[in-house]
Amino acid sequence: MTGKEKLKLALNHEEGPVLLDIGGMPTTGMHCTVVEGLREYYGLEKRPVKILEPVQLLGLMEDDLKEAMGIQTTPLWGAGTMFGFRQTDKFKEWKTPWGQEVLVSDEFMTTQNEKGDTLIYACGDTNYDPAGCMPKKGFYFDNINRVPEFDEDEYDVKDNLEEFGPISEEDLEWLRIQKPLFENSKDVVMGNLGGTAFGDIALVPGPQLRKPKGIRDITEWYISMISRQDILHEIFEYEANYAVENLKKMHDVLGETIQVAYICGADFGTQNGPFCSNDIFTEVYQPYYKRVNDWIHENTSWKTFKHCCGSIYTLVPNLIEAGFDILNPVQWTAKNMDRHKLKEAYGDNITFWGGGVDTQNTLPFGTPEQVHDEVLECCKIFGKKGGFVFNTIHNIQPGVPVANVVAMVDAIREFNGE
Repeated sequence: MTGKEKLKLALNHEEGPVLLDIGGMPTTGMHCTVVEGLREYYGLEKRPVKILEPVQLLGLMEDDLKEAMGIQTTPLWGAGTMFGFRQTDKFKEWKTPWGQEVLVSDEFMTTQNEKGDTLIYACGDTNYDPAGCMPKKGFYFDNINRVPEFDEDEYDVKDNLEEFGPISEEDLEWLRIQKPLFENSKDVVMGNLGGTAFGDIALVPGPQLRKPKGIRDITEWYISMISRQDILHEIFEYEANYAVENLKKMHDVLGETIQVAYICGADFGTQNGPFCSNDIFTEVYQPYYKRVNDWIHENTSWKTFKHCCGSIYTLVPNLIEAGFDILNPVQWTAKNMDRHKLKEAYGDNITFWGGGVDTQNTLPFGTPEQVHDEVLECCKIFGKKGGFVFNTIHNIQPGVPVANVVAMVDAIREFNGE
């Protein structure tokens, strides 16, 4: 079956072979180190891995590797990145701190400090303070807080609106170039188009801005969810207006080329419980998600994708009410996230995209046999009555043994009867 045929089964909650997604979205990918190891394992041409997402250094799953692993999704992303520089078809070689040669955007700019940390710059502009830091022995970039201590008396909400606005003609032209490359694909085309991430804490610090201002400190942002809701409503209303207008323009260009649209990666769960109450989610976030989802459902055939880590059992009904079709990563290892209960309570009303194997314990530290058995068990639980696309619980991290990833792939093939 094609990827699109498997996706249709999943979305219609019909049993059948499960779709395998690795690398379609910013939260369903694989670190470039593991991509390189898998290319070697499968005997593929040796060449530098292309970086698809520069914060987490996710590697592009090229067609030869996708075929070897049975992956049937492909990313069609906008040209923007989380560090504000564009990523199109202009790449250069970059040697990572651990010695791997990779390909990065031509606008990807880094320096090293005296401690050996790697610093990266918003918009590739080294005239401003660095926006992210990869510790000397790290494998991805952390945001740097670049704003002074928050002063409520001096605050101007416009400082938190800088990153929102009309999509540029340059970025629309990039999508026009991409469309003919993907519109006849049998794979599921995954759209990460940007502009709809309401309160995503990875973007709150303004890593895409040369000199961010406003409420950018993460602690202050979470305080604002309770004490400054009027400000968040003003920010989200402004963002939502441009989000819908930009979606119209992007849909005019892409039409139905993509099947799934990544809406937001904001996490509302910790390992032990939700970040916020249902009341706060309903009041502060849900109206804006619903507005975007409603527009997409009324005007396109796209399905909407929400990433939300952690223990969010009590919030899932709100995500369904907000109009999301898909929930990722399905972190059943968190507290109160029992797989059977999740499937029984919500499996008929939302598609679980992930939850296929524990990426904190089993995949990195288990044996191939343990990985194989856990994958089969998850497929049987989540695949019952459909409504399931296989992905791991979040991105595959550096240090995961290649043999374990191969065992995961083999178990999916076994479940699908291949």
